[in-house]
Amino acid sequence: MKKPPVIKRQVSSGGVIFRAPDNAAEVALVSVRGRKAWCLPKGLIDRNEDAPSAALREVREESGLHGEIVGKIGHISYWYFADEERVKVHKTVHFFLLKYTKGSNADHDHEVDESRWFPIDEAIATLSYKSEKNIMQKAKEMIEGLKK
Repeated sequence: MKKPPVIKRQVSSGGVIFRAPDNAAEVALVSVRGRKAWCLPKGLIDRNEDAPSAALREVREESGLHGEIVGKIGHISYWYFADEERVKVHKTVHFFLLKYTKGSNADHDHEVDESRWFPIDEAIATLSYKSEKNIMQKAKEMIEGLKK
């Protein structure tokens, strides 16, 4: 008889980092899994780290870009199997809107295949996961609200 999977919880944090040259918002996406998926930079929250600090760190590590937090966008939750399907993981990812301050997409870490700026509507179309498309749509609305 097959044992039921072990259930674990993970909490991550990430961000939508944006810049607005000529008032046309651009956001950074990262590609992973051999350039098969485009997603938002995110990662596990370290011990003794809060969600906003983890978002700043993960965006910096995965995209090569530094930013300052404008506000919280929201969160997503999903399930996945790890460790040859013996561990079922419930993951929650908190997302923050970050205004770009400095850095280069070329400075991303080894976990990422590529980091690139996209016009925001193109980013929404490019993202591989529906939940992240929804986060990006909310980020777009927040950015538009900043212009008013």
